[in-house]
Amino acid sequence: MHIGHYGWGYTRRHFLDQLGRGAVAAGVLMPLWQAVAETGNASAAYPDELLSIEVYTKGRLQPGDTIDAGNVDLVRDLLDPIQVLQVRDMGRRLTIARETADIMHLSPWEYVEATLRNKGRARLDRDGNIRTDDGRPWIGGHPFPASTDGLEAFAGQTLSWGRHDACVYAIKECDVGVGGRVDYRYEGCWAEMTPVARVVMGPKPYLPGHEDKMRFQSIIFTSPDDIRGSSFLNIWPYDQREFPDLFGYVPQFKRIRRFPTNQRFEPMLPGSDLYLSDAWAAGDPYLTWGNYRVVGTGPALAGLSGNWSSTWENWGRGTHGGPKGGTFYDTVVELVPQAITVEAEPVRYPRAPISKKQVRFDLRTMLPITMVSFDRRGQLYRSFDGAYSLYDDGKGKVMDGGHPYWSWTHVHAFNTQTGHMTRIEQVRSLTSGDVMRVNDPAIYDLYLTQGALQRRGA
Repeated sequence: MHIGHYGWGYTRRHFLDQLGRGAVAAGVLMPLWQAVAETGNASAAYPDELLSIEVYTKGRLQPGDTIDAGNVDLVRDLLDPIQVLQVRDMGRRLTIARETADIMHLSPWEYVEATLRNKGRARLDRDGNIRTDDGRPWIGGHPFPASTDGLEAFAGQTLSWGRHDACVYAIKECDVGVGGRVDYRYEGCWAEMTPVARVVMGPKPYLPGHEDKMRFQSIIFTSPDDIRGSSFLNIWPYDQREFPDLFGYVPQFKRIRRFPTNQRFEPMLPGSDLYLSDAWAAGDPYLTWGNYRVVGTGPALAGLSGNWSSTWENWGRGTHGGPKGGTFYDTVVELVPQAITVEAEPVRYPRAPISKKQVRFDLRTMLPITMVSFDRRGQLYRSFDGAYSLYDDGKGKVMDGGHPYWSWTHVHAFNTQTGHMTRIEQVRSLTSGDVMRVNDPAIYDLYLTQGALQRRGA
C-alpha cells in the first residue's frame, strides 16, 4: 500500500478551512475540471487518500470489504447521518468497490462530451434561469461542471434528471413497513423527455415549438390491478419560477383531470414514501426553493458502479437488513474524492412538511448521491439515496447507441420517523410488456401526452 504525501488530517483541515472562509474550491492540488478536461479523470486534482479507500482508512478497509455495524465508524464522515443509522441499527450493509476514475463511466457518454464542449457558456439570467452566453435556452451537458455554488448545482441537476434526451424506466416498487414486511408492491413506467439541451435525438439542441419547456415527464402504473392505468403527466416550463402543469388519469372516472402542482410532498400511492419532490433529489422547479448554500465539502461514499449485472434475472437485485431481511437493496459503494453538501429551503411551499433539505453532489459529475430532509422542527425526517451504474459488467452489456447504457439502478426513500422504507429498482421489463427504452423517438407518443395516458388507462 502506498501512503500519500498528504495525510488524512491535511485534507480534512483543507476542507474545513475552505468552509470557514466560505470559499469552497473544486479540487485540492489543481482545479478539478482542468484535470478532468486534460486527462479524462480527476486523479491529478487530489492527493492519494482521496483516491483510495484503502489509503483513506490506513488499510483498515479495501475494495471487496463490507461496511457494517462493526466498522461503520471508520467511514461515518463519508455517509449521511441516516445511512449511518441504517447501518448501525437496522442491519444495512454496503460493499466497497474500487474507485472509478474514467469520467466517461459516470454519466452518459454524449452528455459528458457536451459538458466538455459547452463549458463556460452557461449563465443564470436575472430571473435565475439557465441561458447560453447568447441568451438562448441551454444547449447540452451540465451547464455548471465542478461548481461549488449551491444554486448552480441544483439548476444543472433539475435541467436534466436522467441525463438522456429521453428515457423510459421500467420500475418495481416495494413498500416495507417497520416490521420488515412488504406491505405494497407496484410496477410502472417512469418516462422523461427533454425538448431542450438535446445531445443525441434530432432535432438538436431544441425540439421546435417547445423551447419554452424544460421537461415532459410521466409515471404510469401497470400493476396491481386496483391501480393499473393510474397515471400522472408533468409538463415543466423552462422558466423555473413557474410550477409544472400536472395532469392525471383516474381509471375509475375514465378521464383526465388537472391536479394542484404545488402540493408535491405527498405520496403518489397508498403505502409509498416517495414524493414528486424527491425525484432525482431535485423534483421541483429550482426557483421555487431558495436560500441555497454549501454547508459541507469533502470525500464521500456513493453507489456509482458495480450495481448492475447481466446475470441478474430481469436486472432484479438481492435485499438484506431490517427485521425480515428485505428492507435494503444490496448496494456497492466507492470513494468519491470530493462532494459538496448543498442546503435549500422550500420557500414557495408554505405547507411543506419539511423545513430544509441537504443534498450531496459528486463534484466530478454534479450527480446527487444522497438527500436528507428535516421536518419543521429541524429534526431528521426522510432520506433519498440512489445507486448508479454503467450497464456493462464485462460479461454482458446494454447499449445506448454506440456506448453502454448508464443510468440509476435502485433507490431507497426512507422515513426515519416512522421507520417506513420505499425501495425502487430499474428492471428490464414489466409484466405489462413495457421495457426500458433510451433515446427512442417513440417515447413521446407512447408515454408523454394526455392521449397516451387515456389509451393506457383504457
